[in-house]
Amino acid sequence: MNSEHQYVQLSDGHFIPRLGFGTYKLEEVPNSKTIEATKIAIEAGFCHIDCAYVYQVEEEVGLAIRSKIADGTVKREDILTSKLWSTFHHPNLVQSCLERSLKKLRFDYVDLYLIHFPIAMKPGEELYPKDENGTVICDSLDLCATWQVMEKCKDAGLAKSINRRQLKMILHKPGLKYKPVCNQVECHVYLNQRKLPDFCKSKDIVLVAYGALGTQQYKEWVNQSSPVLLDDPVLGALAKKHKQSPALIALRYLQRGVVVLAQSVKENEIKENIQVFDFELTEEDMKVLDGLNRNLCYVVMQSMSDHPNYPFADEY
Repeated sequence: MNSEHQYVQLSDGHFIPRLGFGTYKLEEVPNSKTIEATKIAIEAGFCHIDCAYVYQVEEEVGLAIRSKIADGTVKREDILTSKLWSTFHHPNLVQSCLERSLKKLRFDYVDLYLIHFPIAMKPGEELYPKDENGTVICDSLDLCATWQVMEKCKDAGLAKSINRRQLKMILHKPGLKYKPVCNQVECHVYLNQRKLPDFCKSKDIVLVAYGALGTQQYKEWVNQSSPVLLDDPVLGALAKKHKQSPALIALRYLQRGVVVLAQSVKENEIKENIQVFDFELTEEDMKVLDGLNRNLCYVVMQSMSDHPNYPFADEY
C-alpha cells in the first residue's frame, strides 16, 4: 500500500490512502473480533482505519493498532479516523467527545476527525436518546458553531485534518479558518452520487465512500427489501471477465477518483479486499458500472427526515 497512486493528497497537505478499513461492529459480533479483524487488516496492508465514537470499539481498534505499531507492521503516521457523534454537537461538548475517543484509543491525536452525522441529538450518555414513543430526540444547533470548535481541535493538535457534511454551508461560513478536506458519504454502484464527486473536486475536497459493498446488515437503519448489491448480475459478469469477485469489482469502482472504505470481519474477505489495486477496469467497464446507478440509498434513517439537516434527500 505504499505506491504513490494509492494515496490521495488532501487540501491541507496530508495524504489519505485510497482504500480504508471500516470498523463498524454488528451487534452480534463480539468486540474481541474487532481486535482480530483490525490486526488482520493491518497485516494485509490496510493503513487507513476508519473508526467512530458511536461504534463503541475504539478501545479495541486502538489496541490492535498499537500492537501492529509495536511489531513494526505499521507506523503511527498512517491514517486513523474517528468521528464526532451527534449527542456532542453543542460547542461546549465537541472537544470532550474527541478527548473521550483519544482516551479509548490511547493516542494523542487522530489523523482525521469527522462530524459523523449532520443531525444533532439531545446531549447525554445515550447514543440514541429516544422519547416515550421510541423516536430519536433531535436537537437544533448551528452546525457552523460545531465546526468552529472542530477548528480549535485541529489547532490544539488533537486532529490533523477535519471534515463535515453540509459543505456549502461550511464553505460560506463567515470567518472560516479550515475548509473540509473530505466528505464521507454513502456511495456505490447503485448510488454513484453523480454530481457530488465533481462538486467536491471543484472545491479541492476528497470524496470518501462508505457502503461500497452494500449495507443490508445495518438492520436498524436500512430498508431490508433493498436489493443485494453484490448479487447484481452485471457485477457478476464483470467479475467473471476480470477473474475477480463481485466485491472487488464494486471496490475497484474507486478508480473514478474516490477513497473507498471496505469492511469485513472475515479474514479471507479482508485479504481479498486489499487486492483491489491488482487490476484495473476499462473505460467501457466503468461506463457499464455507471449505468447501474439507481439513486438507491441503503441508509436512510427515515424517522429523522423532517429535520432541516436531514442529509439523504439532497441531490448532492
